Amino acid sequence: MALEHGERPWGTYTVLDENSSYKIKRIEVLPGQRLSLQKHHHRSEHWIVVSGTALVTCGEEQSIVNVNESTFIPIGQLHRLENPGKIPLVIIEVQSGEYLGEDDIVRFQDDYQRAGEEAPCMS
Repeated sequence: MALEHGERPWGTYTVLDENSSYKIKRIEVLPGQRLSLQKHHHRSEHWIVVSGTALVTCGEEQSIVNVNESTFIPIGQLHRLENPGKIPLVIIEVQSGEYLGEDDIVRFQDDYQRAGEEAPCMS
């Protein structure tokens, strides 16, 4: 089975495994890049940093997440993933929820002019 892979302005993602209740992705964020400020109506996300350093926005809080550390994004929580470092940031994302479609993204702010989209693409 071929894995789903996507190129985005901020980097790449690859779906490693999925079923009806979870999806696991490898996400690589290029140095100095960030995903949109967004939320999801139907899924939560757990991010585990495997390489680099992540700057995570979750609600009003910002935190640095280092290698072998993780963070949890609850359903409906405004969030963003950024790479403030000089090497690629690689995370493993575990999504869980009743619906895991890529169209469950509501963007509020985006460096690539995608804000306001509920788009069928990965953040």
